Amino acid sequence: MLSDAQVATRLPCQDLTRARAFYADKLGLEPSEERPGGLLYRLGPTRFALFASTGASSGEHTQMAFEVTDLDAVVTELRHRGVVFEDVDLPGLRTVDGIVEVAGNYPSVGTGERGAWFRDSEGNLLGLGQPIP
Repeated sequence: MLSDAQVATRLPCQDLTRARAFYADKLGLEPSEERPGGLLYRLGPTRFALFASTGASSGEHTQMAFEVTDLDAVVTELRHRGVVFEDVDLPGLRTVDGIVEVAGNYPSVGTGERGAWFRDSEGNLLGLGQPIP
């Protein structure tokens, strides 16, 4: 019954105006639809929504990720726009200049994945991933 359904991420925001500005100014994204209490973004065949919430995200895990073809270029551009990347130093997972390489990492389509993480204006933890062929 769900195998034909589309999946769309929903991210909580305590301040939609602030979030809209972050996604526009820092990520270069504009909503395709705006409604009271929410913003909808379409990126190719995928979509995600920001919704007004009095609750806050825990930000303890990746809530949404963008798969990119040139992670270094995207990280450089986002840093230029003021995005701050997370430093991670855990056993088997350590960023170098904001980027980590994980062999065999699921859900990579290759032999692993390179990744980086940052937080949006609302504390949601977002990821970037580039499959390693």
